[in-house]
Parts: sequence; structure tokens; C-alpha cells
Amino acid sequence: MKSLRVFAPATVANLSCGFDVLGCCLENVGDEMQISLSAEAGVRITKIEGADLPMATDKNVAGVAVIAMLAALNDTKTGVDIEIYKKIKAGSGIGSSAASSAGAVWAVNELLSRPFTNAQLVKFAMEGERLASGNAHADNVAPALLGGFTLVRSYAPLDVLKLHTPKDLFMTIIHPQIEVKTADSRRVVKPTVALKKAVTQWGNLGGFIAGLYTNDYDLIGRSLEDVIIEPMRSILIPEFENVKSTALENGALGAGISGSGPSIFALSKGKTTAEKVAKAIEKVYQPTGIIFDIHVAGINANGVTMVS
Repeated sequence: MKSLRVFAPATVANLSCGFDVLGCCLENVGDEMQISLSAEAGVRITKIEGADLPMATDKNVAGVAVIAMLAALNDTKTGVDIEIYKKIKAGSGIGSSAASSAGAVWAVNELLSRPFTNAQLVKFAMEGERLASGNAHADNVAPALLGGFTLVRSYAPLDVLKLHTPKDLFMTIIHPQIEVKTADSRRVVKPTVALKKAVTQWGNLGGFIAGLYTNDYDLIGRSLEDVIIEPMRSILIPEFENVKSTALENGALGAGISGSGPSIFALSKGKTTAEKVAKAIEKVYQPTGIIFDIHVAGINANGVTMVS
């Protein structure tokens, strides 16, 4: 193959109890990218539709990720042209930069006959995240590449695990059309944590993972609690507490900030409940005058995929 088109999915990171280590991949919500091999060496961004993003390769997350990948191969001859068709808004909190980074490296890996596994591609996609936020985190790019739920067990060395996904989990996402940049959102996070809160948080993280593997939806819901990051970041998101309480009142297992915000996620058992939650939280936001999008999506088990 000399060219292919891919679907690069949106993701939800942190999932309340797993700051910088937990994430999941969404169905039906994401970007498309056309990646082509070129006779001219080097990486180029040749087209961007749907967003005002840098065309300069070293300023674009997809370009930076592919450069890192080719450098690891000591490849100075391959040429790559990248077209990006953005449907995930930048600064939305559902992995816009991760989708571009993950989609680009996955596609180039396919075109080069898969020199890397999907898990190995995570470290290259992280370079795109470093450019976007100043921090090479993997909680969005890992699920985008591996699909389903993922856990970053370690960053040094990088160790990413794909987790079990119960079949009846659905996400409701509300995205207020205000921009909360990841870099700004990270600045409000304090560098130290009280031991008591840390104990609560890692108990919830363990409980959440146990709930996934045992298909225990109640345990998953009880574990979706963030006592560390959410109290600091939620003040940046209008109506956050009202949206969260409304989601829970309408049957959601839990709710919280998606990534760095401003999107808010609600995790539910069953599509019917997720759609009910969507209608309820829509009513919360309508009086604010803030433009918003709402998505209801299942969990994408595959991550980045080829578009036929």
C-alpha cells in the first residue's frame, strides 16, 4: 500500500480515579486522516480540514509523532504526506491531539509493513502530546491505539496494558463550546497530594479495574470518584456539579471531567440509560447560553482502524 485512510477515535482520559494512567476509546466519534507514502523524503502536513491547526510539521502533533517514529527506525529516506480531517474540536477534552498523533503513527506503521506493535507506537504518539500540552502523557493515545480501556502501569519504563471491557458500558459526553487548554488545566493541579486522599484514590483505581474484569457495574460506579484532580479543575467548567448530579440522578454509574475538560463524561450501563442521561444533562446546559455538543457512544474495542 502507498496510501490509506484511517478513523482516529476520540478518547476519554483519567476516568475520575486514574489521572494520567486510565483512558478509554469511543465508538463513532473521531477524526479521519489520509496518510500517503511519498518519493520525497521527510514528513509533510499537506491538508487540514475542520480546524485551524499548524501546517508546519514540527508544530503539528501528527507530524512530530511520525518524525519520532521514523527516527527510531533510523529512516531518513521515507516520505510521508498527512491529510487531517478534524471532527474532534481542539481543547475539547476528548483527545483531539491524541487522535491525530495516534492515527498518524498507526497509518505509517501499516504502510511500512508493521515494524512496531500498537503498544510500541504509544511512545511515538506521546511526542505529539508533549507538543500539545508540554507533557508526554499516554492516557489518551494508549486507548486510541489499543482500543477499549487501557492502563499506563508505568511511564519509566513505559508499560501500557489493555484492560477488559464489559459489553454494556456506554459513554455520554457533553462538550461545552469553551476552550480549556490542557496546558492551562494542568497548571491548576497541585504537585503534592495528601496521603489520605492518595489512599482513597488508589483504592478507587483498583476498584475500577476490578469492576471491569468482574463485570461488576456497581463497583465500577462506586470507584468513579476523584478526590484529587476534580476539585481543582471543576471550577473551570460551567455547571459541572449540576451536570454530574443530574447524570447520577438519571441512572449513570458515575460522571466526571473528561481529560482536562471542558467535556464532562457520564458512564452508564446500557445505551438506553446513556441516552436518558444525554437528554437530562442537555436540559442543564440549555439555559446557560453556551453552545454545546452531546455524544452517546459505546466503547471502541479496536482503536484506530482503516476506513474502507
